Amino acid sequence: MTLLSVRGIVKTFPGVRALDGVDFDVEPGEVHCLLGQNGAGKSTLIKTLAGAHRPDEGEITWQGEPVTLPSPVAALKIGIATMYQELDLVPGLSVADNIFLGRERATFGFTRISESRHKAAELMARLGHPEISPSTEVGKLSAAGQQLVSMARALAYDAKLLVMDEPTAALAGEEVDNLFRIVGELTAEGVAIVYISHRLEELRRIGHRVTVLKDGRTVSTGLDAKETPTSDLVALMAGRKVETVFGPRHQEHVDPDTEVLKVENLTTVGEFENVTFTVHAGEVVGIAGLVGSGRSELLETIFGARKQDTGSVSVDGNVIRGGSVSAAVKAGIGLAPEERKSQGLLLDLSVAHNVTLASLSKYATFGFSDRSREAEDAGESLRRLDLRPADPQRIIRTLSGGNQQKAVLARWLVRGCRVLLLDEPTRGVDVGARAELYRLIAELAATGVAIVLVSSEIPEVLGLSDRVLVLREGRVLAEKPSAELTEADVLDVILEGSAA
Repeated sequence: MTLLSVRGIVKTFPGVRALDGVDFDVEPGEVHCLLGQNGAGKSTLIKTLAGAHRPDEGEITWQGEPVTLPSPVAALKIGIATMYQELDLVPGLSVADNIFLGRERATFGFTRISESRHKAAELMARLGHPEISPSTEVGKLSAAGQQLVSMARALAYDAKLLVMDEPTAALAGEEVDNLFRIVGELTAEGVAIVYISHRLEELRRIGHRVTVLKDGRTVSTGLDAKETPTSDLVALMAGRKVETVFGPRHQEHVDPDTEVLKVENLTTVGEFENVTFTVHAGEVVGIAGLVGSGRSELLETIFGARKQDTGSVSVDGNVIRGGSVSAAVKAGIGLAPEERKSQGLLLDLSVAHNVTLASLSKYATFGFSDRSREAEDAGESLRRLDLRPADPQRIIRTLSGGNQQKAVLARWLVRGCRVLLLDEPTRGVDVGARAELYRLIAELAATGVAIVLVSSEIPEVLGLSDRVLVLREGRVLAEKPSAELTEADVLDVILEGSAA
């Protein structure tokens, strides 16, 4: 029997038809992959399955019977559990408390703490991580550890269907392998997985069938995850053929005589040490390395969000005061952080307010803000980035992840920065939007902006950069022109720890 069947699902928000007729089926024990560009309706669909949204039209059938899912509790009761990309955990509570939050084991009003911790320990052992103590505060765990807690909570509900939204986005190689091992064990037990990812290679490893969404509609469903050519999947998502996403790098745009950014012997104890490099006008310098190698911490220190222990950062020959974001922004440095929701955006404000956040003085006259000029400048940047919908007054929380990322970049377009630091700029961004971001990065470099790019995807680093630094455990082990490196070269340095 088909476990889940979705037919003709429609969901409309004010001014937006997020779902416009979605159809797909999920069988017991399969990994059904859901693909689509940012804004295609994936997030709205999974929230509908999770009971967070009620569809305006259409039917959801569960094990052959029509069902309504008026709340997340209703979805969990029938066996649908959801792991969101932005994990919905409570950092200040323990692992056990998070797993059983809302359905604590109690007798006469008293929580049976030992029983909850024992069950939590069993779940963590089942997931291959018995070392994670049930009493550990979740906020002290790594991103991978928190991901495991979220999965343990789903398993605690004896879920028959587990929806996983970009589960590998914050995981390193071994952690991804462990996740896929768990997925294999779950499907062998008959649990179905709806798997959402922009990394097409993951579909080949664990997927069975694929459904592709575009503009809120199902454009194809039931495709073989291992046999369907990547070019066909990309064409379905984009509605057109998408050629190679990396445009050619034009070295003539790099001005070797104009040193814009200089990082000299920069050290933050416990994160990275003695990092030295320069970036010239029009140059893109990529930083490759594993999660935990100090890449993000390095960018945050350059931006002044962390204070270095030793070393200096200079822009156009002027040393910037360490540990001061305002000094860095004033000097012309912009940062698009890895965690855009928690570090880069004010989610309950409009797109226009978020885009002009770093340039407020530009719009102030006698203490009053020129809102119309703000909206005009924001709108111009949004149109340049092809943000959809290009409405400066829209609350930014309602945008898809990829469009939120574009809004962060638009902020620095309005500011007109000299140095742009990009930390995982395409994390959670679909193929079509990636091509647009790559084009924008090349355009910014062509105007003389010095760009430092961090990415976990080595082909992305090599494809976008003029020069590459390889970081391992906080040390620069290699620095070469990207044309002289292959993906295998970079991996050798990262994994072997020997300088190239």
